[in-house]
Amino acid sequence: MHYLNISFSHKNSTLEIREKLSYPDDEHVSGCLTKLNSSDAINETILISTCNRMEIFCSCSDIVEATQHIFEMLTDRAGISIEELEGRADVFDDSSAIHHLFTVASSLDSMVIGETQIAGQLKDAFRFSYDKGHCGQKLARAMHNAFKCAAKVRNATDISSKPVSIASVAVAKLKSVLESVEGKKALIIGTGEMSEITAKHMVSNGADVYIMNRTKDKAFTLAEECGAKVLDFDQLPHIVNEFEILFTATSSPVPIITDEIIRSCDFDRYWFDLAMPRDISYHKGERINLYQIDDLKTIVDENKGLREDEARKAHTIIGRSTVEFFEWLDTLNIEPMIKEIYSKAFEAAKIESDRVIKNGYIPKKYEEQIRKMSEQVIKRFLHDMTTKMRSVSEESKSDMITGALQFLIKNENVAMPDKYKCEHALEVAKKGSK
Repeated sequence: MHYLNISFSHKNSTLEIREKLSYPDDEHVSGCLTKLNSSDAINETILISTCNRMEIFCSCSDIVEATQHIFEMLTDRAGISIEELEGRADVFDDSSAIHHLFTVASSLDSMVIGETQIAGQLKDAFRFSYDKGHCGQKLARAMHNAFKCAAKVRNATDISSKPVSIASVAVAKLKSVLESVEGKKALIIGTGEMSEITAKHMVSNGADVYIMNRTKDKAFTLAEECGAKVLDFDQLPHIVNEFEILFTATSSPVPIITDEIIRSCDFDRYWFDLAMPRDISYHKGERINLYQIDDLKTIVDENKGLREDEARKAHTIIGRSTVEFFEWLDTLNIEPMIKEIYSKAFEAAKIESDRVIKNGYIPKKYEEQIRKMSEQVIKRFLHDMTTKMRSVSEESKSDMITGALQFLIKNENVAMPDKYKCEHALEVAKKGSK
């Protein structure tokens, strides 16, 4: 079994490319996961699709075949040649795939280093795939340890001591170009996490905030929570030109603000499109300062510089966590085999004890004592052997050793280590169902 991660992010792909590769809703995500798992080389898959990245994380039996299948599927969907996709993508396998996953979970690979949204996005992506049957034990183990690693990074560094996000960076950018937002009308379209962060920032800075969403109940809930007003989504074409400040972060698969509804105004406007795919398709010169996700990199780079020292500490934790994860996996491989060896030995001891008692070689009244003695002899004999087996599980040759042991045990289930019940998968699934 191998781990494989194919990543398109703000580091290697333009906004236009990421837009074509995005999956806007659960139905599209589920369809993608079904197609990915249709390959004989892939057995479990998770899809992460956010404003800054689209990543496919899977367990597979053949890395080359799985990689080819993924690129073929993506080129069919996005209409981008395989050559371009291969040229842009970062491809990680086995230990590098786990290291990358831990880096993403710890927000070290985010546009805004230390941002707090990515952990929740990863959990949602895993929970969706797990609940729909697209992933199971193998990826559950990796994801559980990714969240553990992220917690270690948060607790051991100050990288998230001042939580930030794309939304807060957008507000910071707005405040850098306007003397004040106090009393200014601001329209926020959408009710997701980015919209919530934006609304709270704007209200706390004295702006006159309006919330708009296709589902009006959600708009009312957010407005009540942060002290804003609500507008009907149907009114967008008629009122969009009234707002000097606009933030939009919906999951619409097509733009909701286009040239057709934009009119000339006698004031400057500052609009922020935080959606993926983009919500605003604008080509006119109507005194609109339009900022998209990739336009916020200046503030992001400043953020990165301030957090470099903490990032170095975090990378050390991630490196060690990656090593510990594979050591733990090897332990899972060894322990079921040790248990099987003891089980077979005790079974042989019982058979032999029953035989000698039946034949009268030892009186029946000593049956319990002879059985205890034979089991103790076995434990003493196997102790040094099993201790060495556990220690060798931490070495690079462990796969060879465990493979030989599987053959010697002659267990019909050749995938015996994978039958080890992963309590972490069950734990995460239970949390997700609450």
